[in-house]
Amino acid sequence: MSKMDYIADCKGLEVLIETQQKEMREETARMFKEQRKEIGLTQTELGRRIGIPQSNVTRFESGNYNPTLEFLVKMAAAMGKKVKVSLEDQETPAK
Repeated sequence: MSKMDYIADCKGLEVLIETQQKEMREETARMFKEQRKEIGLTQTELGRRIGIPQSNVTRFESGNYNPTLEFLVKMAAAMGKKVKVSLEDQETPAK
């Protein structure tokens, strides 16, 4: 990891960032999967709409794929949705 990925004076934060990234990937995949199912699209149909194999949709929905913003925007558009990104304050660990 680069020095930008963690704060040196907070012991264990490097692991926390990796955990946050994994949780965010999994949550994003869950949201996209729920939306896909809600509108009645199969993985195959979604893949066809954005020009990728169904196996790539499966890999994304499993949370084991780190998608690009471009990928997320294409998937959302194929479902009649748009991507919205927000920033929130981190919870401060108790002292």
